Amino acid sequence: MNKHVKMGKPETSDLSRRSFLVGSAATGLVLGYAGVTGIDQSFAAAPANFDPSIWYSISRDGVVTVTCGKADMGQHIASTMAQIVCEELGANWKDMRVQLASNDPKFNDPVLGAQITGGSWSTLMNFDAMSRAGAAGRIALTEAAAAAMGVPASELTVRDSMISHPKKKPMTFAEIVRSGKATKSFTPDELKAIKLKTPDQYTMIGVAVPQLDIPPKTRGAAKYGIDVMLPGMVYGAVVTPPVRYGATVKSVDDSTAKKVPGFIKTVTLDDKTATTTGWVVAVANTYQNARKAAEALKITYDGGPNAKLSSQSLLDEAKRLQALDDSGQFFVKEGDPKAALTSAAKVLEAEYTTNINIHCPMEPMNAAAEFKGDILHVYSGNQFPTRSGAIAAGAAGIDPKHVVLHQMWLGGGFGRRLDADMMVPAVQAAKAVGKPVKVIYSRENDMTMDFSRPLTYQKVKAGLDGDGKLIALSHDVVSAWPTARWGIPDFLTPSVDKKGPLDSFTVNGADFFYTVPNHYVRAIKSEMAQNATPSGQLRSVAPGWTFWAVESMIDELAHAAGKDPAQFRIGLLDGKGENAGGAQRLRNTLLAAMGLAGYGTKQLAKGEGMGVACVSSQERKTASWTACVAHVAVASSGEVTVKKLTVATDVGTQVNPDGIKAQVSGAALWGLSLALYEKATLKDGGIEQTNFDSYTPLRMSQMPEVEVAVIANGEHATGVGEPAVTVIAPAIGNAVFNAVGARVRSLPITAEAVKAEMKT
Repeated sequence: MNKHVKMGKPETSDLSRRSFLVGSAATGLVLGYAGVTGIDQSFAAAPANFDPSIWYSISRDGVVTVTCGKADMGQHIASTMAQIVCEELGANWKDMRVQLASNDPKFNDPVLGAQITGGSWSTLMNFDAMSRAGAAGRIALTEAAAAAMGVPASELTVRDSMISHPKKKPMTFAEIVRSGKATKSFTPDELKAIKLKTPDQYTMIGVAVPQLDIPPKTRGAAKYGIDVMLPGMVYGAVVTPPVRYGATVKSVDDSTAKKVPGFIKTVTLDDKTATTTGWVVAVANTYQNARKAAEALKITYDGGPNAKLSSQSLLDEAKRLQALDDSGQFFVKEGDPKAALTSAAKVLEAEYTTNINIHCPMEPMNAAAEFKGDILHVYSGNQFPTRSGAIAAGAAGIDPKHVVLHQMWLGGGFGRRLDADMMVPAVQAAKAVGKPVKVIYSRENDMTMDFSRPLTYQKVKAGLDGDGKLIALSHDVVSAWPTARWGIPDFLTPSVDKKGPLDSFTVNGADFFYTVPNHYVRAIKSEMAQNATPSGQLRSVAPGWTFWAVESMIDELAHAAGKDPAQFRIGLLDGKGENAGGAQRLRNTLLAAMGLAGYGTKQLAKGEGMGVACVSSQERKTASWTACVAHVAVASSGEVTVKKLTVATDVGTQVNPDGIKAQVSGAALWGLSLALYEKATLKDGGIEQTNFDSYTPLRMSQMPEVEVAVIANGEHATGVGEPAVTVIAPAIGNAVFNAVGARVRSLPITAEAVKAEMKT
């Protein structure tokens, strides 16, 4: 079984690169990891003048400000980090505040070694480090209070920002900070040795406290990238070519644009980072004038090598590559499926496809850039500051250490803001005009230049023995490789056949927890798709398509074996070998969803059906065990109406129950949107859909009932932002089959496709 070796064990934080410091400064008590010497502290997000200050500070009035190294795009991860710190610190929730980190290397993730928000990793990978940060602060405060009171520290209790002794006057955090005596350092070994609370001791973890970012957002105090205003700032509007990637600008006539009031300059991008090709920016004194100037430009292009490609071209190429015996690399290679299939009693073979999908967050892409001497300041909401800072530097032609990213709140991300294309025009325009420039994409810019979820083609072949037992499964996955596009070797995975690294983020999920003695998974990169549709990570990443194929095929196999699809899955989740532990947790979530939905016990009307699916998203080593029962009604026209989605998820330790249910519900609805409604197409090298009239995500009128069951068993905390996305489409597809006998193998599931497969 292939493992994503670069991740390490999620429950183990790498503290060896840092020492933990606690000390008093003029403005209060500050706590953090001593990191790499980087950008001058005057540019950092740390609130205190203790150098360095990383995860949180306590001011002289007792306010605890947590610095979140993760992008907060509405998932409230900043509040989650604060809640973890608050638990071990012993603070009162009313004293907690949050702020977002800069791109200073000291804020790098303790496990990944980079600042990145994705994969539903944030809570999973930072729970331990933030807990130890809180505990270290509590110890330092307690020792200072003990010295002041003249009592042993073991006799003190800490709760609600107060340190108490049965016979002494209690001291507040504020009083201890003002005393200046709370100072202590911890070596990495000492940090690791701190005994953290056990779940039965929690008073904050597992409590639905109010999210700290909601009040400033509701009163307009929270600043998003689109809100940034800088002294002397002007605006840039981009003009993008009709071809998604590979076009070049032959000529620009800006004579009409020069007549627009406030017009400043036209800038043709020369992007050495290869993030963009063929882009032009019109710069003016207002955004409206920049838009008018952009519309007035007359640009001629060389369409480049991808100008004639279409979605059909990509699909045809994917099928050609899959048919080659030597294509791709193996992600899983166990047993001998080919030999096992020759002796199988029944063999099933199927093709599954997904189309291009667009992120389209409500806040379109934007960035503001300003040069201050040798330092480039970029203001934007971004999910991958480590990489984005380097791209901004490349666009400016400067050393990355001279780039400061000011992290803003994100109006949606879903993987879109892992990329930094919005920074390139802002940086080059600012350099060209000598003023701060803010670039705001139009919705059309955003959709046609999205780093989309790739079109995928999958072929699955599986065999059953005479008893209906699954004995072999071979799975080929063909797509663009989004992670390989980043050019970061550590994010790739060695193939098991030693043919070189592969992009495991295109096949994760195919290494499922079902016991199958003969199992191959082959990852095949389509260079055509890689070049024509530079793809990114869309919420749920590979499991959004791999589980579509896996869970659909498992259902098909169950019906071929004459078994109930849910019971068939339970039989495969026996926990043998490397599947031990995970299979049992997945089986429990399936049973929970079945029980909550009344699967197998409800009398359904004609044309209605229930379908199941269960997944280990995001990855084997970072899984949140999730199952869904979908209840659908199918009209004679083939139109599918989802009546209810019942989702059960095992999250280990839940930090904020309300936040978890909101994330799981949102993920389920996102999965529904992808399953039934969303589709983008490539024609003549360009994305055809330009706005919400032609790209049609789920509308409020199409909302079904969603019921969520959260299993919190005290295991290590997992992620919840994405896993439920991956379970919805196969559950719906399986429900459609149970309702009307129509097996659809392409997403989205359209009425036309269902009607064509319906049994008359």
